[in-house]
Amino acid sequence: MTATTTTHSTDVLVIGWGLSGLVAAAEAIAAGRRVIVLDQEPRTNLGGQAWWSFGGLFLVDSPEQRRMGISDSYELARQDWFGNAGFDREEDAWPRRWAEAYLQFASGEKRSWLRERGVGFFPVVGWAERGGYGALGPGNSVPRFHITWGTGPGIVAPFQAALEQAEKTGHLVVLPRHRVTALTVQDGVVTGAQGDILASSAAARGVQSDREPIATFEIAAGATIVTSGGIGGNHDLVRAAWPERLGTPPADMLTGVPAYVDGSMQAVSATAGARLINGDRMWHYVEGIRNWDPVWPGHGIRILPGPSSLWLDATGARLPVPLFPGFDTLGTLAHLRATGHDHSWFVTTRQIVEKEFALSGSEQNPDLTGKDVPLLVRSRLAKGPTDPVQAFLDQGEDFVVEDDLGRLIARMQELPGGDALDPDRVREEVVARDREIDNDFTKDAQIAMLRSARAYRGDRLIRTASPHRLQDASAGPLIAVRLRVITRKSLGGIETDLDGRALDAGGDPVPGLYAAGEASGFGGGGVHGYRALEGTFLGGCLFSGRQAGRAAAHAV
Repeated sequence: MTATTTTHSTDVLVIGWGLSGLVAAAEAIAAGRRVIVLDQEPRTNLGGQAWWSFGGLFLVDSPEQRRMGISDSYELARQDWFGNAGFDREEDAWPRRWAEAYLQFASGEKRSWLRERGVGFFPVVGWAERGGYGALGPGNSVPRFHITWGTGPGIVAPFQAALEQAEKTGHLVVLPRHRVTALTVQDGVVTGAQGDILASSAAARGVQSDREPIATFEIAAGATIVTSGGIGGNHDLVRAAWPERLGTPPADMLTGVPAYVDGSMQAVSATAGARLINGDRMWHYVEGIRNWDPVWPGHGIRILPGPSSLWLDATGARLPVPLFPGFDTLGTLAHLRATGHDHSWFVTTRQIVEKEFALSGSEQNPDLTGKDVPLLVRSRLAKGPTDPVQAFLDQGEDFVVEDDLGRLIARMQELPGGDALDPDRVREEVVARDREIDNDFTKDAQIAMLRSARAYRGDRLIRTASPHRLQDASAGPLIAVRLRVITRKSLGGIETDLDGRALDAGGDPVPGLYAAGEASGFGGGGVHGYRALEGTFLGGCLFSGRQAGRAAAHAV
């Protein structure tokens, strides 16, 4: 590396160009400030993780909900959020305040603010994290998952456009391949950042890039906003933070975020005086499948399941109530980590798969991402799975398709980990479940929930298959899917006040330093508490980025 050091100065420095960083920069630009946005990746990655997302947003009492016959309110959403979060720590003081503020945003101006920027929504509202406990327990009481028309790229687009326009007018500078190694602190005030300039890279979006330093940089800034994301791409950090309450961390995990989500700015921020809290709170999915066409190392895709598949652990035992597909992510994770195995199984049918299997990610939903109405009609309403799901059925290493239950079980046993399977137990679970379908009434809680779910028009239309026997030949063939843990989100991070100001160990603001997005636990150092209600990660990036961008612009 040469000794060359490049210097810059700006009003506001944003470290990380994911959604929260783009929003923060856009707000500072709108306030008339000069802004620098930097990131360690090549510019092909502008938009960060949000670009890859399904684009789900948590909204409360929206026109889309009302059109679907859903009665929602701030009070019901608050009941769900706090029942879900389980705030129980002294350091939850700011996360509680962020939760209250975010709920006001989600039930108030969030939708109109996005609509003003050209963001639209798919008309059918999804029902994620259904809970299955009591009214005060975890889960969404009603559907609140609003899919952005255009998925992740659609939510990134207006903020990216604002930055590109500001570049043209000279109000913004974007610095790719700039990796921050330290925040500059003078007399207790964060006055910018320094680090390495990395060699240019032609790596495509999401593809792991090299880290060869060729020079150094220093940036002086009136305010610095850390929006660098979480730790999901660094399995060592995930395992180190893994809490005892979730059992032992898996030896075999898939990666649900690009490799650059490495948590590197956490230690850098702490060295500058920021307090990190709730590092043991995390959000990983248990419906992960290995991508047959990977972009980054260990690339996993999450199945967004409807509620009908039979969920078995590695031995073939059915998961307990209410750990059905799509009901309680963290409860299911904790249960499966106690089994001693790193995988579980869905046993399902083609009829269920074609209606209930969605795949998380913008690239797995070309109809929604491309805003292609004819393709959407063909893929979502016609017979058969969507093309991306069919590709996994044809080429995915975790899928088994057979007409006969015996042959299905035998092929499940042939997959890695299949030796743990008790074939008699699998058969017993399938046959017992099928017997419960014969009447309109049942003691099987999952079947009762299926019938209840279909009372919601959105589920009946595109999300929940008509209840049927798994061995019904007309619904076949039978399909088994091997599932593993897929890393995703950090629920803790830099503690911040409602202006996004980073706080120190004594609870005082660190002058000049702000944080937003996943780096701040989506607000306050952990706005979700222990559990997320879904659609709240992108929303948390929007809200916390907006708060930090406005406050930083006002302060300089």
